[in-house]
Amino acid sequence: MWINSFTFANPEFLYGLLIIPILIFWYLKKDTKLKSDLLYPNILVFKSIKSSFKQKLRHVLFVLRIIAIFFLIIVLARPQTSAKGENVFSEGIDIVLCLDVSGSMLAADFNPNRLEAAKKVASEFIDGRTNDRIGLVIFSAESFTQCPMTLDYTVLKNLLMEVRSGLLEDGTAIGMGIATSVNRLKDSKAKSKVIILLTDGVNNRGSIDPITATQLAQSYNIRIYTIGVGTIGEAPFPIQTPYGIRYQNMPVEIDENMLKQIAQMTGGEYYRATNNKKLKEIYDKIDKLEKTRIEVKEFRRYTELFYSFLFVALLALFVEIILRNTIFRKIP
Repeated sequence: MWINSFTFANPEFLYGLLIIPILIFWYLKKDTKLKSDLLYPNILVFKSIKSSFKQKLRHVLFVLRIIAIFFLIIVLARPQTSAKGENVFSEGIDIVLCLDVSGSMLAADFNPNRLEAAKKVASEFIDGRTNDRIGLVIFSAESFTQCPMTLDYTVLKNLLMEVRSGLLEDGTAIGMGIATSVNRLKDSKAKSKVIILLTDGVNNRGSIDPITATQLAQSYNIRIYTIGVGTIGEAPFPIQTPYGIRYQNMPVEIDENMLKQIAQMTGGEYYRATNNKKLKEIYDKIDKLEKTRIEVKEFRRYTELFYSFLFVALLALFVEIILRNTIFRKIP
């Protein structure tokens, strides 16, 4: 980005312009003294005498001298344009949002339910990023890459909004979710690689256990933030009945010890979200912890403009010298 501005390299010389009104005052005072003080009984005879060409232009030499002085002072001040530029270097972060979409995520202890609350907060989290690649992995009994790593946040958010429970076989395969997320990040060249894992249950499915998957993440220097969602105690879970969906209070079971271990092994943090507000606060905290480092290097490029001013000054001085030694030459 370039921003152009006009400036002077030596602005202190501009104080020299104060001499110009002094010279004008001195010239006018001197010109008054040169006028004759002789008294004539009748000046009608002089009125019929027309002014000569030299008399009409007698101030031209002084005007040319003032012009030359003015522009020479400007030249000494060195006018120039300053073009300000910036080079922006960003140290990007690659992030995978690993989202549990099992049937229990439809529990209504969040508004309207855990899954929709998680999608809304994740979407706001995406809005707060600028130079980071973000991907989306969903899991229940198996895992699936809903969106590969991308900087196109509009596409990412659209795919996030399409996520719903029932896309995959029901269950909770936390290890599979981590393994698929690691697969998205293992070839990343980013300085920081992060998985934000959100789940509401206990690992009960999948061919890879969570700790083994976490060790895999460790080997690729991937940090995992784990979020357990669910109120303390019981929560209303949707139950399909012959009369439609009914909600029944059931105990909330989250393997917090395992989620804490996953976070600790990778240098991340574990958080417990018990409502929409708390979940939003957790994502805000992670957002602050994982900020892209942006380095801005500012530089300026100057273009000298005094050449044209110097030309005008020398031209005025040259014309004055020519006129003074030709048309306005004084005879001793």
